[in-house]
Amino acid sequence: MRVVVLGGGVVGVSTAYQLQKDGHEVVVIEREESLAAETSWGNAGMIAPGHSFVWSSPAAPKTLLKSLFLKDQALRFRFSADPYLYKWSLEFLAQCTHERARRNTLLKHRLAAYSQKILGDVVAGEDLRYDRNTRGILYAYRSEAAMEAGARHMKLLESDGQVVQMLDRAGVARVDPVLGAASGITGAIYCPTDETGDCARFTRGLGALVAARGGEIMTGVVIRDLETEGGVVRGVQTNRGIVRGDAYVLAMGSFSPLLGRRVGVSLPIYPVKGYALTVPIGQHAAPPTVGMVDEHNLVAITRFDDRIRVTATAQFSGYDNSNRASDFTFMRSVTRALFPDGGDYEQAHEWSGLRPMTPTNLPILGRARYANLFCNTGHGHIGWTMSHGSARIVADLIAGRAPAIPMQGLEYGA
Repeated sequence: MRVVVLGGGVVGVSTAYQLQKDGHEVVVIEREESLAAETSWGNAGMIAPGHSFVWSSPAAPKTLLKSLFLKDQALRFRFSADPYLYKWSLEFLAQCTHERARRNTLLKHRLAAYSQKILGDVVAGEDLRYDRNTRGILYAYRSEAAMEAGARHMKLLESDGQVVQMLDRAGVARVDPVLGAASGITGAIYCPTDETGDCARFTRGLGALVAARGGEIMTGVVIRDLETEGGVVRGVQTNRGIVRGDAYVLAMGSFSPLLGRRVGVSLPIYPVKGYALTVPIGQHAAPPTVGMVDEHNLVAITRFDDRIRVTATAQFSGYDNSNRASDFTFMRSVTRALFPDGGDYEQAHEWSGLRPMTPTNLPILGRARYANLFCNTGHGHIGWTMSHGSARIVADLIAGRAPAIPMQGLEYGA
């Protein structure tokens, strides 16, 4: 078939790759002038099944309430005139029970682990360079009590097969001598099978392979609407005319619900803004050597060859992706304190962008209302982690095959 993929981030491009692998003709439509120019550009760079815990947990309502009064919260909620925010928020709060948080976390971990396997298959078969680091990720703590609580929390993922090691300060130093020497770090939960890599570089490299094998990559093309008739999608209306195919994949991240509403496809996705710093290492002698998360401050820090990616904060501010210099002060100070000779912090590139969050924190995959329209969207804060498995699942569904993992909680309308 000829399959048109709407969206040129890691989810869309990975989908196009898997579809092309199955023998389909593929077209990717991306509104930016290059692939992976939005959410896929500024993420933490972590392939992290060990970080599969959902945000919709029993602790979330209190955190959101505090954020109305305190400015330094990692999860920030602000009142808005947008009715979709309140609809989404009610659905999110309904997921914040112990039972649903446990269920959703296990479903998310299942997809994340499967996705990492698919990524491994892709990397084994292709020449892709994207600053990959397979030495694991450290989830660092600043007190024994907090680490013990983290260990209890992690038992849920351990029960699902996640490899976990408890490290004291000396153990942290064996994995990353620089972090091991940092003041304030008591120990870490180490997930040695987690990994890191530059998502944007990966996506652009994969897109180049798709194009070299006959796929069409349309960048700088704005999607305006879907043309529908008789229960099927007939084409995509763009600023460059109609693009037609036999099947269509909606992979536009935070913008998927906006297009969906135009054709009666309701998607429970809301944009959540995150912030990222990209710090050049330059001549500095002591940058981090593996990915880590400061669990006390909820700041993620990843080494990409000659630069460091720092990410933090989740802010409910609609489709506003603007930022101010002050938005980066805290995350910069946390990173500088941990790695004082890690990079040129004052030369860091400042970025903010939108994560497509669902109330369950699970993506939406599969057919949606129209016989030839498939969703692959709503991947939230670990979209890079879940993208490859999601792409394989959607390719299987389009081919009429049963996916390799159960679809519980993942299908449109679930």
